Amino acid sequence: MNRKILIVSVIALIAIITVGSASAGFFDFLTGDSERAPDELVCAAMPHGEEPEYGFDPMHGWGYNDGGVEPLIQSTLLKHGKDAKIVNDLATDYEASSDYKTYTVNIRDDVKFHDGSKLTAKDVAFSYNTAKETGENTDLSMMKSAKAVNDTQVKFELDKSDSTFVHKLADLGIVPEATYDNSTYGQNPIGSGPYKFTQWDKGQQIILERNDDYYGKKPYYSKITNLFLDRDAAFSAVKSGDVDVAEVHYTYADEDVDGYHLERFKSVDMQGISLPLVPAGQETQEGNPGGNDVTADPAIREALNIGIDREKVIDTALNGYGEPSTNGIGFLLPYTYENFEDGKVDEAKKILDDAGWKDTDGDGIREKNGTKASWTLWYYPTLVYRESIAIAVAEQAKELGLDMQLQGSNWDDIEGKYSTISIVWGGGGCDPSSVAYNYDSRLAGSGYSNPTLMNDSSVDALIDQARSQETNASYPTWSKMAQKANSHNPYIWIGSVDYTYFVNDNVDLSPDTATVYGHGGDIWGNVYDWKAANATA
Repeated sequence: MNRKILIVSVIALIAIITVGSASAGFFDFLTGDSERAPDELVCAAMPHGEEPEYGFDPMHGWGYNDGGVEPLIQSTLLKHGKDAKIVNDLATDYEASSDYKTYTVNIRDDVKFHDGSKLTAKDVAFSYNTAKETGENTDLSMMKSAKAVNDTQVKFELDKSDSTFVHKLADLGIVPEATYDNSTYGQNPIGSGPYKFTQWDKGQQIILERNDDYYGKKPYYSKITNLFLDRDAAFSAVKSGDVDVAEVHYTYADEDVDGYHLERFKSVDMQGISLPLVPAGQETQEGNPGGNDVTADPAIREALNIGIDREKVIDTALNGYGEPSTNGIGFLLPYTYENFEDGKVDEAKKILDDAGWKDTDGDGIREKNGTKASWTLWYYPTLVYRESIAIAVAEQAKELGLDMQLQGSNWDDIEGKYSTISIVWGGGGCDPSSVAYNYDSRLAGSGYSNPTLMNDSSVDALIDQARSQETNASYPTWSKMAQKANSHNPYIWIGSVDYTYFVNDNVDLSPDTATVYGHGGDIWGNVYDWKAANATA
């Protein structure tokens, strides 16, 4: 599910721009000069638009958002290419044992870090072992060890079968063992990726320059400056012509801006609202409170899932920039399955009536055995579309006689309460594990995993079965698992979100080679193919 990221506040001047008009001079201050070479870009397009707390350190989550984001500065063993296909990066090939407990990866022998030192399998093993210790990147809990066999081969040993581990090989940026310092690396990172770190002005921008010694396809753009702007400020920067690529909020996506065009990318970033399955008074694995007396009633969960009109939510909350879904699996993924019909308000009301939820005092809220059908729906207000989704769903729930009380706050305020309230979550990537984390009882209440406290051994068995199967053969099993899990209605799945960007007409993002957008987006996934609109290949 959604990984916790500390938002670094945008400086006061940007806040002013958000509510007023953008000043070209201000953005010139950030980027240094309003004039830039044809092969230089200014963007405002980080995953979620957020600045990483620990800087640009893969050991602390940089480059990861539920399934791999192009880290730019560092290389990864594998990548998710177009159509979510696994392709080589540092790796030349890899092999999994028949039981999917051992992975052997051979890497290139011609790769150097930006400081000129040679990258070897020892650096790969070090990076994975360190990331397992920090636990802030991809889930490596199944990995026992990573060992360098020689300079160009690394072996991964797992403690259980897991065919999805191949996706973990696309998640982690590789850092140099010899010079890595946990406390300082993120502020001055050295990698072997297509761009070299040049400058970080905290709260403002990061500047990257092309690595001309890069072993792969070299990007056209020699310099990228990325401004840390929220989506409102990013649109202001578009209107003033100070950025070339900017992620914008859906409310701006239908605007016409001279010299810019809109790029819209479908994603597998799914939005859903959790519904705890057990009564209050439970305790999670981490010792936190769990359960909710209202959502524990199956009739409440079924009525919401049948009664909520998801297409209407997408239209009102996202201006139509999304894809409704009742199953929580992106339609671009090979293990999705058919959605059921929703928006059946009368049927939903009958389910509640038959279960004994009645509005006996005429206040518009149903009750049963003295318990009001009223509980908290929490959302993360920094992501404005989450707030919009919460409002839209709460309005429809009110028509059913259900009172979802809205509360917007930061993650720290509700830490340890994830299993007692409803939350607007986001998550999803190319790795099927991102779906499994929603339902696995062995992870119930652990961090962000399985916040509804589902406990179905048949679901767990299907997860294990899928992980023991070859990737393509596992897809029907993953689909069967999700269908079984969703029969409990642990979430109101709303659908996937689109990622919307204003792009300068002089810039070609090569949308035909764009990678699949997971949670947080990955606009940099095909940066190797970006070029000026009039440039030759």
